[in-house]
Amino acid sequence: MKVNETKSKHITFTLRKGQCPPVCINQTVIPQVEKVKYLGLHFDRKLTWKEHTAIKGKQLDHKTCDIKWLMGKNSPLSLENKTLIYKTILKPIWTYGIELWGCASKSNIAIMQRYQ
Repeated sequence: MKVNETKSKHITFTLRKGQCPPVCINQTVIPQVEKVKYLGLHFDRKLTWKEHTAIKGKQLDHKTCDIKWLMGKNSPLSLENKTLIYKTILKPIWTYGIELWGCASKSNIAIMQRYQ
């Protein structure tokens, strides 16, 4: 496996303050960051999932606005069809990676539950 040093980032998951020693790959120092996105999940240094829930909330807002004409009160669709649209478009946004971010604080989980 070949590592691209210019695209790599270094993050240390810890509750302690302070910095870790620099990490080098092929004599290139990898920059240390406070937040990183990996496979659609947003990790922060303390694994609070605050940024992840905020970003997913914004995504849900945008998708909801896009399909409001289908899901609104004046829509001629049946409740079964509206439920199907919810399960195929909105639910995957907030359930992706739930195994990892499901251990977030109650306040962050409550944000996602309100969207549900």
